[in-house]
Amino acid sequence: MNYKKNNKSKIWLKNNSNDFYIKIVKKNKNKFRSRSWFKLEEIHKVDKIFKKDMIVLDLGASPGGWSQFASLKIGNKGKIIACDKSIMKSINNVDFIQGDLCHPNTINLLKEKLNNKKVQIIISDMSPNISGVKEIDIPRSLYLNKLALKLCYLTLEYNGNFLVKSFQGKGFNQYYKQINSIFKYSKIRKPNASRSQSCEIYIVAKGYKN
Repeated sequence: MNYKKNNKSKIWLKNNSNDFYIKIVKKNKNKFRSRSWFKLEEIHKVDKIFKKDMIVLDLGASPGGWSQFASLKIGNKGKIIACDKSIMKSINNVDFIQGDLCHPNTINLLKEKLNNKKVQIIISDMSPNISGVKEIDIPRSLYLNKLALKLCYLTLEYNGNFLVKSFQGKGFNQYYKQINSIFKYSKIRKPNASRSQSCEIYIVAKGYKN
């Protein structure tokens, strides 16, 4: 038996069972799909990243917490194109694509959904399968971050916004500098709903210059 792995599983279960936000989600399953809903709510309160009638690109969308929140903020005239490898239940004014952004076919499907239109904001909560080893998880996370940034070049309109989850570690500073070079404003956020022991942070970038 792998006692180390078994012990990690027990710690994970204990943390989740005691998690304040997960308890709220469990009690209000029809309202909140995941604890990530609260992270986005906190960020939006400070940075006001959503406006009515926006077109939103939501990456790593499943189970739908961010799409769910964004839908409330952009209204019925807005539109969300959501993408994830895992399936996601339908949400009002959300077009969902099940696919892997590592594959060109998925990016082509996103562009087809947009029908030559630009988006006003790209939000990415993409995360690799966490191994618990930083030397493995951080490079994988940065790879996904770079895919999200690539979509800024392809689909984000001038003055648009970008929100991306990242992990702090080797390579992060270089990635953050790249974001700063193409956006007028950027900040690093650590919402209360993000676990304190997690190295995840969120980059909010506004005013796309490219």
